[in-house]
Amino acid sequence: MPDPSSWVVVVPVKATTRGKSRLSVDGVHRVALARAIALDTVAAAASCPLVSQVIVVTDEATLPLHAADIPGLRFVPEGEARGLNAAIAAGIDAAGDRMPRAALLGDVPALRGDDLAVALRAASQVERGVVADAEGTGSTLVTARAGVAWRSAFGEGSFAAHRALGCEVLEVPRDSTLRRDVDTAEQLREARGIGLGARTTAVLE
Repeated sequence: MPDPSSWVVVVPVKATTRGKSRLSVDGVHRVALARAIALDTVAAAASCPLVSQVIVVTDEATLPLHAADIPGLRFVPEGEARGLNAAIAAGIDAAGDRMPRAALLGDVPALRGDDLAVALRAASQVERGVVADAEGTGSTLVTARAGVAWRSAFGEGSFAAHRALGCEVLEVPRDSTLRRDVDTAEQLREARGIGLGARTTAVLE
């Protein structure tokens, strides 16, 4: 039997030429910033003690080279998948359903592995779970236990959509780094206040 505490985490990452189109910071190259945000998120997931593998779904050809120092990664091409949920589904299909699975947005650059572990421990007690973002309307993490069919509805108003799909709210602290996704310069400033990952910090400095 697979260890129920050993999770596969799927992280969708848009090609950096298309990603983070709303994120503009004076004097900072958007492509480099988008890549750093994604890599810090992936690195944090890989560092989580409950995660056995991180599957990165992307068509960014150079991302594996930039992520060479992060252990335990598997890259799956986005291919013909259209949209965020389709990309996540490609990663979930690659993972199979014999282990618990989670989808983590690729724009949580302040994430710490221990904060992800808190959410995954809670998720192990429910069939499907969801973590709300800092604003309370979106979702940063969706989970499914082993053998449970995958469902996700990321996009505008996704927290309510995931609740409607049967996801139970995973109780994590309000100030958890898992809640702080970044789409705008203001959200980046807020994430910076709680401590960004090394790659994003280096780009900004």
